[in-house]
Amino acid sequence: MTAAEAVERIVGALAQVDGLRPATPAVPMGRDGAAVDLTAERVEIRLIATRLPIPPLLDQAAEAVRPVLAGTAWANARLRLVVTDLDGAAFG
Repeated sequence: MTAAEAVERIVGALAQVDGLRPATPAVPMGRDGAAVDLTAERVEIRLIATRLPIPPLLDQAAEAVRPVLAGTAWANARLRLVVTDLDGAAFG
């Protein structure tokens, strides 16, 4: 699996976690992959929380992403989930 394919699958897995979305820079739509960095040692995903509490959401995200990484060059990489922002919707 290529890095681009892994990023696409990671973003797809995160779409299943209600309450988190990839944190993307101010670029055109469709750039969710910009929130994912892959190295042999670390997979870092920057996220925006859209609901609270955050810790269970991060657990769900990790559960969604780990199977995507299984059997890839990043299977043993440390998974780092970083909430970079809290959407106002989280305060509902």
